[in-house]
Amino acid sequence: MWLNQEFILKKHPIVIAIDGTSASGKSTNSKLVAKALGYVYVDTGAMYRTLGWYCLQKRVDIHDAKAVATACRKWKTSLECVETKTHLRAVHLLVDGYYPDKEIRTAEVSATTSLIAAVPKVRDWMKKKQRECIQFGDLVMEGRDIGTNVFPDSNFKFYLDAKLEERTARRSADGIHENLAARDQRDSQRAAAPLMIALGAKVLDNSKMTSAETSEWLLTEIRKLMQPAK
Repeated sequence: MWLNQEFILKKHPIVIAIDGTSASGKSTNSKLVAKALGYVYVDTGAMYRTLGWYCLQKRVDIHDAKAVATACRKWKTSLECVETKTHLRAVHLLVDGYYPDKEIRTAEVSATTSLIAAVPKVRDWMKKKQRECIQFGDLVMEGRDIGTNVFPDSNFKFYLDAKLEERTARRSADGIHENLAARDQRDSQRAAAPLMIALGAKVLDNSKMTSAETSEWLLTEIRKLMQPAK
């Protein structure tokens, strides 16, 4: 009986979808939740950043949607689940066997990413690749369209947000100066998989909360959802 249950769990991994605005704490809290539960962490934003970096490396015209879509269709990628220095299991999107960990965090790549992420063909490719991550088991996946587009059938959907002033302050504290209002507008108004609250998602404004408080709230809600119905 135990083997059968284990097989079922492996066949149908749990996906905890954590969506939200920029600087709402998605990354930090997704990592904390994944580590607490022993799940695999997936940063979908890093996947888009990797494509943005690749386009810059290959001198692809990022304003040409067809050129970007072609690059996305032809680049050679693979998924790898690794254990990080903080003992967190995470999925990386490799390009020709290489993961550009530091390269994708530059301001130039950030600006490029917001453009290429709006290309419908890119989002279609990313959705398929992100769904392949379930091969690694139970996931905590963060992004902007996980609950609405990538795994809309998940029973564990969350949406994090914070006041614009607070999110801007968080970015500045990290040494990053970004027009978040403009980014919010681009994300919510793009034609392909716009940023929105998924049906059934639990919403949290964590403007006045620490990461520890936010992750504890998430874990409490997740554990409630995991309890069998009475």
